[in-house]
Amino acid sequence: MGGADARIVRNTVLLILALVALRLVAAAFTPITFDEAYYWMWSNNLAGGYYDHPPMVAYVIRAGTMIAGDTELGVRLVSILLALPMSYAIYRSAAILFGGARVAATGAVLLNVTMMASVGTLIVTPDAPLLVASSFVLFFLAKVLETGRGVWWLAVGAAVGAALLSKYTAMFFGAGILIWLACVPKLRRWFLSPWPYLGGLVALALFSPVILWNADHQWVSFAKQLGRAKIEDFRPVFIAELIPTQIAFATPLVFILGAMGLHALTWRRAGALGSRVLIEAMFWTIVAYFVWHSLHARVEANWFAPVYPPFVIAAAAAANLVQWKPRQRRLADFCLRWAAPVGIVMFAALIVQANTGWLSGYRRDATVRSVGVGWRELAAEIEAVRARHGATCVLAQDYGTTGWLAFYLPRGTCVVQQNQRIRWVNMGEPDPKLLAGKLLYVDELRPDGHPVLNDLFAKVTQVAQLQRKRGPLVVETYSVDLLEEAKGDVLDRSPPPEAR
Repeated sequence: MGGADARIVRNTVLLILALVALRLVAAAFTPITFDEAYYWMWSNNLAGGYYDHPPMVAYVIRAGTMIAGDTELGVRLVSILLALPMSYAIYRSAAILFGGARVAATGAVLLNVTMMASVGTLIVTPDAPLLVASSFVLFFLAKVLETGRGVWWLAVGAAVGAALLSKYTAMFFGAGILIWLACVPKLRRWFLSPWPYLGGLVALALFSPVILWNADHQWVSFAKQLGRAKIEDFRPVFIAELIPTQIAFATPLVFILGAMGLHALTWRRAGALGSRVLIEAMFWTIVAYFVWHSLHARVEANWFAPVYPPFVIAAAAAANLVQWKPRQRRLADFCLRWAAPVGIVMFAALIVQANTGWLSGYRRDATVRSVGVGWRELAAEIEAVRARHGATCVLAQDYGTTGWLAFYLPRGTCVVQQNQRIRWVNMGEPDPKLLAGKLLYVDELRPDGHPVLNDLFAKVTQVAQLQRKRGPLVVETYSVDLLEEAKGDVLDRSPPPEAR
């Protein structure tokens, strides 16, 4: 490695370490989201699967809390640190596919400054480990292309298996790999080799705990997630959301570079055939599904996580390899120069806004309900009400409130979601003695109250109205009801629609 390349690598490593450190600081003081609190409850009850997703997010959280405790930082620690091996995988993938330390470093940096990576590894969801696993799927496929050695297919299978343990979206990697092999003549020999099929067995073996869990639970998780893929109502309005949300999640300048790179790979034949087709197959296969999905339902921006590794490598190729016309060259140079500063500023602004509301003048925004600002103070008030009335358990109506209550109330407090019991099947049933006495019911204040409670309890008394606030903004007002003299089973054990 020459002196110039060594400087590029050193500066890239230092920048990525600084970005990871920035996320760790933000993680320590940003309250967890309701999804993170929910997944944290999973991590306390590890299993082969869960109602909503495969179990990898629970494993990641459990590893972090074993190091840093049941804190905001503990929940997020390992997810954020996984950005380091993810960056290595992107660096090596870009170096193999398109050559040179500059392209490789650009790809690694561009991924880290996207909101998909910076916020997506800070806010722990199944998409965080999926993004990391997707980077290694691409890296190991690049090694297959580079070396021609079949043993790398075992590594591909391991990476795909890890991705499947993260989220069911990873099943589309299989289609992308098949398209890649079919479209590159020199790679078609792998169809007659045992190695890709052995890799598939490795992926299946890693994914088998999820299959077994579903088999024991009426295939409920498969039914829930795979059931999304049917068009019942044609509503193409959701397509209009795809590009704006991805511009935000990629950050505008990285998005422009990525679009330029995909154009160059397709129409200007930038790079070798095997490299070009690999990037396009791993990108467009999943994008095509989400476009189809958006014909009937909203596609959340973070669902695109697995296409970001090929996308940023295409962006790096656009910035460093393609011979553009002068105007396009100036655009590519501008985007490359300012992509990192813009991404860092966007990340910092989002963290400040989510925690304080300053940037919107304390008005509501998209983060205000999902990030648990004010929940520590609210939980202290709820605990005071619980202790004053001698309630033995706290009930909630939705998984988000249940997760927040469990995370912010004193450890060991009985917290139970009254309905949707399938979500908690891995936790076992709460102690009947705790449900036999006085209970608290916490839910958003509703104009018509909670009439269902009158069917379950002889006595329902509102004992408090409490507010969750971000600065002067009241985010939500909660009704706290004291429930006494249960008429029967307190919990609604109706099976979910998928199991009926």
